Amino acid sequence: MTDIDLSTARTDAEWLARLDELGDELGAFTPLGSQHAAFYADGDDTLIVSFETIAECRATGPEHKPLGLLVAEANGWSHLSLIARAPRWYRDTEVLDFFDAQIDEGFFDSFKRVLFFGVGMAGYAACAFSLTAPGATVLAIAPQATLDPEFAVWDTRFKWARRLDFRSRFGFAPDMLDGSRNAFVVSDPSRPEDSMHAALFQRPFVHVLRTPRLYGPTPEVLARMDLLAPIMELAVTGRLTGTKLAALLRKRHSDKAYLRALTRHIARSERPALTAIAARKAMALTRDAKTSQTGARQPVEPVA
Repeated sequence: MTDIDLSTARTDAEWLARLDELGDELGAFTPLGSQHAAFYADGDDTLIVSFETIAECRATGPEHKPLGLLVAEANGWSHLSLIARAPRWYRDTEVLDFFDAQIDEGFFDSFKRVLFFGVGMAGYAACAFSLTAPGATVLAIAPQATLDPEFAVWDTRFKWARRLDFRSRFGFAPDMLDGSRNAFVVSDPSRPEDSMHAALFQRPFVHVLRTPRLYGPTPEVLARMDLLAPIMELAVTGRLTGTKLAALLRKRHSDKAYLRALTRHIARSERPALTAIAARKAMALTRDAKTSQTGARQPVEPVA
């Protein structure tokens, strides 16, 4: 066990410095220009390749580790994470060169199972760079297919990112999935931009798994309900299906934020009976949470 504590780092620079030390103990740490770094932890012949930001890593839990590393450690798997300091969609030359080098060295050939994982911007990268590991599985949560204005002028959320190069190596993410064994794109059809990006990923081997009516950005909702790790584990072991994802999403029935959003949505539809049911459920969860903080025990209410 290492005694390097990422959680007490006061700044992002200090956190990266400690991750560098952790890389020396567990595998490797490679700076990739000023905005990215690669971290590798050695394990067995299953590899998780995750794309994450420093902010996301420092919000995963008390250990402040990359989510991909936490899942890999729990299962004895190997882990490679590409850590971003800034939202540049991993398009910097140093990142492209890093993956070219992995192809040249045959790095991914030594693993029996490889999963590329990311959410949003990182979901784009997971799809784009999966081309470097033929036969890999890809799990992308609400990914962008591209931000090239010629193909995605309708996505106005990231106008400032359109100047990035989405046409050179590993550019158009859907095309980069051609070598994958399986690809899962998780998207909420009620969010127009996410749904339109998902439509660009249509391929025979791409499974678009829908997460309707989460009443919030899909990555944020799944992270809040601690569902990203179990979805990742299902994907890497080949057991992820729409039915299993739907079963996991039943957890939203005991999520206070979801129930409050659901109550507001139903109230706008002028359905008073359903509004009252949702409101009572949300209030009960809030009351139980407050009571549990005082040490009192409450019966567990079954989820409908």
